[in-house]
Amino acid sequence: MTDGSDQTVRRAWDMVDEAKSQIDNLSPTELQAELNTDDPPVVVDIRDMRELYLKGKIPGAVHAPRGMLEFWVDPQSEYYRNVFKPEQRYVLYCAGGGRSALAAKTMKDMGYGNIGHLEPGFGGWEDAGMDVEDTSASSKWIPRPSDG
Repeated sequence: MTDGSDQTVRRAWDMVDEAKSQIDNLSPTELQAELNTDDPPVVVDIRDMRELYLKGKIPGAVHAPRGMLEFWVDPQSEYYRNVFKPEQRYVLYCAGGGRSALAAKTMKDMGYGNIGHLEPGFGGWEDAGMDVEDTSASSKWIPRPSDG
């Protein structure tokens, strides 16, 4: 039995780079152009509830937390959400583009062929001056008051 010290752990950012080489990487302008078509993609926000509450989201985006994504997109899963259909175009995003690249690659591996992600993430969307929907009023996550 080994303690694992002879094994090399893959770097997360190497995995992100590998994922990006296999999916569409969209800029905020490219995503906005797709959203303005007659057949817009489903935009999926994979950030956690706290991030949605604090920062808002891309208008019209569907929230699917990263920890549940595989279960929500699998039609055979008891957690399946019918917003996910393998023939649909999906563009995922997170805060900076790492998690969404990995998630998009996972969806592709699961049989969703038309997948992309927002390369600079939500931060890049904001920096580009794109519209942001305030989600704090409808959020299920509420911050605790600080001890003053």
